[in-house]
Amino acid sequence: MHRDDNHPADGPFVLNRRQILGWGTSGAALALMGGLTAPFARAQEGPVNTKARIVIAGAGAAGLSAAAQLSRRLNGATITLVDARKAHYYQPGFTLVAAGLKPKTYTVSSTAKYVPQGVEWIEEQVAEFDPEANMVVTQTGRKIPYDYLIVASGLALDYAAIEGMDVGRIGRDGLGSHYHGPDAASATWQALSTFADTGGVGLFLRPATEMKCAGAPLKYTFIADDVLRTRGTRGKAEIHYAAQNNALFSVPIVSEKVRMLFRDRDINAHYDHVMKAIDLGRKVATFKTPGGDQEIPYDFINVVPPMRAVPAVRDSALAWQEGPFAADGWIEVDKASLRHRRFPNIWAVGDTAGVPKGKTAASVKWQVPVAVEHLVATVADRPCTAAYNGYTSCPMITRLGRAMLVEFDYDNNLLPSFPGVVAPLEELWVTWVMKTIALKPTYVAMIRGQA
Repeated sequence: MHRDDNHPADGPFVLNRRQILGWGTSGAALALMGGLTAPFARAQEGPVNTKARIVIAGAGAAGLSAAAQLSRRLNGATITLVDARKAHYYQPGFTLVAAGLKPKTYTVSSTAKYVPQGVEWIEEQVAEFDPEANMVVTQTGRKIPYDYLIVASGLALDYAAIEGMDVGRIGRDGLGSHYHGPDAASATWQALSTFADTGGVGLFLRPATEMKCAGAPLKYTFIADDVLRTRGTRGKAEIHYAAQNNALFSVPIVSEKVRMLFRDRDINAHYDHVMKAIDLGRKVATFKTPGGDQEIPYDFINVVPPMRAVPAVRDSALAWQEGPFAADGWIEVDKASLRHRRFPNIWAVGDTAGVPKGKTAASVKWQVPVAVEHLVATVADRPCTAAYNGYTSCPMITRLGRAMLVEFDYDNNLLPSFPGVVAPLEELWVTWVMKTIALKPTYVAMIRGQA
């Protein structure tokens, strides 16, 4: 860890450590999980009485949060979670594990720990969605009817789309990929640490598909740079980042800030480079570019695979039929209400929703209340104006001990939760504390329906 005097001072309106610790990290973490205000105003009312059958497909952060909120809002409903995953992963922690800052156990707990009382959990995977029959079918052939469905099935990491990729070799021969899970994140750190001792060529990238936490590949690039500097080997290394298009981030002002940081830290950006193949023996990655395929050799690489909707969603009638989200099978929902555009008794939340922004834990915090509010209003036969504005938060680590809190909406407007206190494009210690200490407790409160 760097000492404070090795970093530039925090920007204007800075809070010192004593003030921040006195203020408390819980409030700070709310910024990362969606700010201090609710996404919409709702009149206080008691639980709605209903005999409705509600199925939630997926028991990750979005599914568990929806189950917790619905169990409080509805009285007499049958709420069923369907998901085979017994382990629950705190995915925002994968980058911290891959940075050597947290053990892999930091990200692992059990799904059972968070299933609300009174909610049935069917420990099977959904294999088929049949929205015409109002039914989901599990991998064992079990048919589960519903009156209302919330799809929170997450996404699939499509490593198979990269020719030559072998996830079994993550952690060996300079191959990293922290998205693959806790074990892979830990193995990625071992590979990065070895690289940091010796130097060479470090190669970082992101896919051309939509992806969860699009800032994570950038964070890990910055982390690698700082680890090299800490060990005194930065002069022996080249760092290259392959962007999938002609920008480094989807929000123009943030993209420009990252570009300037890359320039200042001698990180080479390659635009319109989409990884298509890897030769693990030769340690060479192949990228599709406008000028043809290009090979880039590496000593360390952090592979971020294409990401798509899970097969059961992708192959169903729920997926977009046309437009930018059709190719990868994201669910066709209205971007404000998150209600399906063709099946009005279905909502999608979390990574699987086919909306322009919103594949982060902070987005889940805002999406789930909106979908739940619309579902409850439908049950109660009353109008609902709740709307998700695309809020997304990215605590972008830029060096060990500093991070930028980037918050924005569908229209790429910056939405700072603490205007005048936490500047969105400043590398601040307080944002680092939010990310590394305060965020996880707030995340747990969210999936319990308490945040």
